[in-house]
Amino acid sequence: MRSSMGAVRQNLYPALGGRRFVIGTALVVVVVAGLLLWVLSGVASRYSQQVVLGISTGSLFGLVALALVLIYRSTGVVNFAQGEMATLSAFIAWSLLQRFGDSPAAVWAVMAITAGIAFVIGALMELLVVRRVEHRPALHAIVVVLGFFAIFNSVASWRYGNLPKPFPTPFSTGTVDLGTVTVTYHTVGVIGVGLAMTALMFALLQFTKLGLAMRATAENPAASRMMGIDTGRMLTLGWGLSAAVGAVAGVMVAHTLNLSPLLMVNVLIFAFAGAVVGGLTSPGGALLGGILVGVAQNVLGITDFLGGSQLRVFWAFAFILLVLVIRPNGLFGRPLARRL
Repeated sequence: MRSSMGAVRQNLYPALGGRRFVIGTALVVVVVAGLLLWVLSGVASRYSQQVVLGISTGSLFGLVALALVLIYRSTGVVNFAQGEMATLSAFIAWSLLQRFGDSPAAVWAVMAITAGIAFVIGALMELLVVRRVEHRPALHAIVVVLGFFAIFNSVASWRYGNLPKPFPTPFSTGTVDLGTVTVTYHTVGVIGVGLAMTALMFALLQFTKLGLAMRATAENPAASRMMGIDTGRMLTLGWGLSAAVGAVAGVMVAHTLNLSPLLMVNVLIFAFAGAVVGGLTSPGGALLGGILVGVAQNVLGITDFLGGSQLRVFWAFAFILLVLVIRPNGLFGRPLARRL
């Protein structure tokens, strides 16, 4: 097995864009650090608050984008149900908190339990349903994930109702000063969670045999099977990990927006945008794309000569289109080579 994995590493690693993966992930840290240093400097303080909020909301976009990329890399399927999966996970967490209390420690414990439950749900989705349409036309997979979208949304509305529910934060309720800006610990914590989740996924995919097997399966399932890799198990793990990451994002978003069946609709739109900007094949690029989209929409929202809040979505997506015109595969994506 060791020699097989060595052959996989030697033959497939260059094609998997490992260098771009490293560069994309490193740039996440560099961009966030650079923006925070600019905020601390006090230059253009009118925008400082929006930059910090943009990094925070962008980290949430990036987490959902990361979940989207994990599935896309392993199956080539864009999971339109990702937001509804995260919403249902947040409702599960809310139900558990009614029993265990809403202290920060309880929220962290419940979030870990919910991520585990979401992992099982995601794995079962792939094992029992998605695998049945794996070799069918792409439209079959799209119909399946849209079906999951409707199912999860309906279950959440039926079980929990449509009224927004307050959700506790896993962080302290205090505030912290960043130069001239005062933000909540939750805002800073969301940034930290986004970076930590990306670092964990980076370490898993780059430095472990399991991660190598998952990347090899995503690149060339047939060759991976010949090397002794259980590609079915790798795909199941990919869906499970994606659901777990989405669950963490759902819990983080629930405190900011209040919990309702429509919690992730807007978040998912911007997460798709972030994933496309960063590149649908790059986990690091997904988080960076989410942060760029988050900062762009917050900063543009207070720029009056560009239309302010009324046109911030327009300018955010104009930025996305500009990126795609210059780099159709995203900042860190790569063109898919298909054998004819």
